[in-house]
Amino acid sequence: MEAPDRNLALDLVRVTEAAALASARWLGKGDKNAGDGAAVDAMRLCFDSINIQGVIVIGEGEKDEAPMLFNGESVGSGTGPAMDVAVDPVEGTRLLAYGRPNAISVVGCAPKGSMFDPGPSFYMQKLVVPSQAKDAVDLDAPVQDNLLGIAKALDKDVDDLVVFVLDKPRHSKLIADIRATGARIQLHTDGDVAGSLMALDPKDMVDVMMGTGGTPEGVLSACAIRAVGGQMLARLDPQSEEERNNLLDAGFDLKRVLTAEELVSSGDTFFAATGISGGKWLEGVSFSGHGAVTHSLVLRGKTGTVRRIESHHTWDKLMAFSSVKYD
Repeated sequence: MEAPDRNLALDLVRVTEAAALASARWLGKGDKNAGDGAAVDAMRLCFDSINIQGVIVIGEGEKDEAPMLFNGESVGSGTGPAMDVAVDPVEGTRLLAYGRPNAISVVGCAPKGSMFDPGPSFYMQKLVVPSQAKDAVDLDAPVQDNLLGIAKALDKDVDDLVVFVLDKPRHSKLIADIRATGARIQLHTDGDVAGSLMALDPKDMVDVMMGTGGTPEGVLSACAIRAVGGQMLARLDPQSEEERNNLLDAGFDLKRVLTAEELVSSGDTFFAATGISGGKWLEGVSFSGHGAVTHSLVLRGKTGTVRRIESHHTWDKLMAFSSVKYD
């Protein structure tokens, strides 16, 4: 037995709150890079106050030339534990730019050396299920077999299931196969970290997330899965010949199936997400003339603790010292 120690996720939520507050000013204004850039700047400043020796292993931005916290960048005060860090200052930049639901700010941390480094991989095939169904899925099995197994594990009929899928041309066959089983589908334009978290949340109607999305988002999702249970099966899925050749040149096995435990080898993970544009799963930033309200999810792998935090921010006090100009 041991006394409770510091929960780093409660520091990380300050980082995601700052990014959400800064980027939410760009809601619906049609400029995804401006919203992402505001989140990056706020996130970088807030990391400076956290006592970790952090290195960004999973950054975002290469594939769409957006602002980014770059891979290999050092974050934190330079004291404290050595940590691998995964960030997505705005997961769903287009959702934010067009005022659509489920844009979130996300950070995950794990002990140094425990995060999978995807190198030049941008895209990954994923299958995410809650704990009850973690032994009922096989990434190489037909869609029907997986959905039948998931339904049985969850004590549901197949037509009770809801599957989160990104609405992309590459998923036309997947969508047809899901519909052929009788299962229901939620189609989302972006945001597969949110989709993974919905599949893990027993209060959400989503039961499973399927399809190809971002590789960085896959590792971020694995941080959360390691904290709350469930499973992700994943495989690198290059969407261009250039990406495929870069992966082969770097020595990656494109047939290898990765689990959440292989994407993040340590169970001592920390994860925080704050809503930006809002949605049923995680409310967004609500501004008033004198402040704002944010809603966040905070997870700790060591204890399995799940917290939902509603924070009220007051401009006249916060702006007296903050280097981030939220108002």
